[in-house]
Amino acid sequence: MSDPALETVLPPASVMPTAAARPTAIAGDHLIDALRGFAALLVAYFHCRQVTWIGMGAFHQMHASLASPGTIAAWLTFPIAWGSAGVPIFFVISGYCIHRSGASKLLANPDYRLDAGQFWLRRFVRIYPVLLAALALTFLADSISLTMTPVSHKILDIGPQAFLVNLFSLQGVAGKTYGSNGALWTLSLEVQFYLLYPLLFAVRRRFGLNAVLAGVAVINVISALTLAPHDVTFFTSYWFSWMLGAWIAEARLRGSEGFPFAYAAAAVFAVAGCAAFHFGQYGAFQLWACAFACYLVKALSRPIPTLGVLMPLFSKLGEFSYSLYLIHLPLFVLLGSLLFRSELQTSIWASFGFTLAVLPVAWVFYRLFERPALNVAARLRKRAA
Repeated sequence: MSDPALETVLPPASVMPTAAARPTAIAGDHLIDALRGFAALLVAYFHCRQVTWIGMGAFHQMHASLASPGTIAAWLTFPIAWGSAGVPIFFVISGYCIHRSGASKLLANPDYRLDAGQFWLRRFVRIYPVLLAALALTFLADSISLTMTPVSHKILDIGPQAFLVNLFSLQGVAGKTYGSNGALWTLSLEVQFYLLYPLLFAVRRRFGLNAVLAGVAVINVISALTLAPHDVTFFTSYWFSWMLGAWIAEARLRGSEGFPFAYAAAAVFAVAGCAAFHFGQYGAFQLWACAFACYLVKALSRPIPTLGVLMPLFSKLGEFSYSLYLIHLPLFVLLGSLLFRSELQTSIWASFGFTLAVLPVAWVFYRLFERPALNVAARLRKRAA
């Protein structure tokens, strides 16, 4: 999921690191953008692979040898089987970005109080114009896909009730995701995180962040035991991953460089998440969130590697990752319906082509809908300041 949270705001001068450290903070923002872009592309291609390809098991039975470029390319996509790891990455980044601004003010002034009305207004302006456009695009794309037989099994209800359920961020509680846009399940959680954030911020002022993190962990475990087994998707079941990001924001503002074996811990949690994925997605998500949190708290305190063209490329994708996340699935389903009548392909090349075709569409969508929403949210922030 893309992070609709990100409004990059550096801490005010009173709590800003020294002037020599400011380039590190700015580099950290570039890292966050790049990670958002990487996560969005990971999730998008994970879904594209599901929509267009027969899968690794069936492919292996048909292509046992590595004699062709197509077979080699297919096997190189094997790690994408765990591509849903991009979602907990988004949750951690969301908590980091949302809490960073308020935390910097709170550290500068312990009496600082969050303006809940302003916060909710900016979140609404940031999320809902883009969401409405995405729901409209999903309706249009699915309406065309439904005329093609056989109909893709990815397409669910596109009626008014499903529309309202997703508009009010109740998918997972009062209904399913809209049409073929199954990725919207995470957006409801983000909205629920934001609705509770002012209360969480007030509790943090009173009891401290460590106490809040521990309390959220307990709530997360209870929710996992009571709601998750019944397929009820509510923010409490994923709240801990979001709070890890908030904790990292304060740790970085206080100058923490993470713990010595953070990268090793990240690797252990990541491998454990991949193993847990065999038994269910939910447990894997929790482990992957811990893995990414261990990585992020350390990576933000280090010089950011350029990685050639990869860092600028992922950073550019990060700019419109929210738009990419919101519209990629119905477009993949539409392309599959038009070109293949929803039949899964034995060749992996179609998945590459579909992904490359959707990226420029997502950028245009960003320019038309997300960029104006960002500008309005920025003006609201300046006015409040």
